[in-house]
Amino acid sequence: MTIASAAAAASASAANGDQLFIIDPIQQLNPSRDSSIALMQAAQRAGEQVWICGTADLVAVLEPAFAGASPASSAGHTAAALARPVRLAPMKPHQEGWEIPSPWFDAGPAEHRYLEAFRCVWMRKDPPVDEAYLYATHLLDLAVARGVRVVNRPAALRSWNEKLAALRFSHLMAPTLVSSRVSLLAQFTAAQGEVVIKPLGGRAGQGVVFAAAATPGLEALLELVTAREQLPVMAQAFLPGVKQGDKRIILVDGEPLGAVNRVPRGGEFRSNLALGGSPQAADLNEAEQRICAELAPALRREGLFFVGIDVIDGRLSEINVTSPTGVREVERLAGIPLADLTLERLLHPAAAAGSGETPSKAGPDN
Repeated sequence: MTIASAAAAASASAANGDQLFIIDPIQQLNPSRDSSIALMQAAQRAGEQVWICGTADLVAVLEPAFAGASPASSAGHTAAALARPVRLAPMKPHQEGWEIPSPWFDAGPAEHRYLEAFRCVWMRKDPPVDEAYLYATHLLDLAVARGVRVVNRPAALRSWNEKLAALRFSHLMAPTLVSSRVSLLAQFTAAQGEVVIKPLGGRAGQGVVFAAAATPGLEALLELVTAREQLPVMAQAFLPGVKQGDKRIILVDGEPLGAVNRVPRGGEFRSNLALGGSPQAADLNEAEQRICAELAPALRREGLFFVGIDVIDGRLSEINVTSPTGVREVERLAGIPLADLTLERLLHPAAAAGSGETPSKAGPDN
C-alpha cells in the first residue's frame, strides 16, 4: 500500500480498533519478560488489531496531496508509519516463567498507514532517549495534534527524564544531588557516607555504581562517571533497605494496579531483573500508597498513562515513562491480569474508574 492509498481506510480503522506499538525489533524482544508483548496480547484479546513498527518507520507526509481521502479536516503535514499487522500466539505462565510457543508471533506485510488510522499509538521503544528517539517524539506530536492518542504523550516523554523526573517530588526521595562537579559529588558522598551514582540516561541498572566516603580513588571514579565533569550524574544516599528489595509499581492512569519486589542477587546492590534480580509478589504498604496518590494528578495532567515507579525502603527512586517493565512478573506471581486491566482503562476509562473494584487475581489467558 502506498502512502497516498493509506489515507482511504484511516477513519474506519480507528473506529474498528487498530493499535500501533512502536517497539524495538520484535524478534529481539523476550516474550517471557517484555511488557510490550503483554500489552499487545491484551489488545488482541480485547478484539483490537495490533500493528508494529520502529522509530525509523515514522514519517511526516504533506497534505493536500491526498486530502480528498484523508480523515484530517485540514491540509498540512501529518504522521504516518510503515507498519506491519502482527498476531501473537497464546502464552501461559508457569512456576518459573512463561510457556512460549515457537513461533510466538506472525507478522504480515508492511503498509504505510496514517497514525490517525489507529485508536491508540503506544510509544514503547526502549531507551536510550537519543536523537532518534527524540525526533520520533516530535513526529508523534503531529499525530497528537490530529487527535491521536499516544501513550505516553510525546511531550512528556521528552520532559520527564526517568531519573530527573523524581526531583519534582523531592520530599519523597532519599537525599539526592545532581551535578557534574567532582568536588560537589565528593562532598555529598562524604556527608552521606555511602551513595549510589546513576547516569541520567541509563536504564536497567546499567552504569549505576556504589561509592563510599572511604572508597579508594573516589575522585578518579567521579571523574570517570562525569566524563571529566562534562556530564551530570545523580548521586543518592544509599538505602540499606534495597537488600530487601526494590519495588516496581505499575500505575495506569495514575492508579497502582500491580507491583513486584525485585531482590538483588548475592553480592549485588542493583536489583534490576536484567542484572539477575529475583522477582517476588508484592503488595503496597501505606507509604507506597501515599507516594502513588501524590504522583497521580501530575501523571494524569502530563498524559503519562502507563508508568512504572521504583520505591526503595519507602523512598521514591525513579519514575519510568519510556517502556516500563514488570507486567509479566505481576501477572505470573500475583495472578493479576495487569495487561488486560490496562487495556480496560484505555478503552473504557469511565467504566474502569466507576467500578471501584480491586484488581482480580485471575491470570490472563493469553
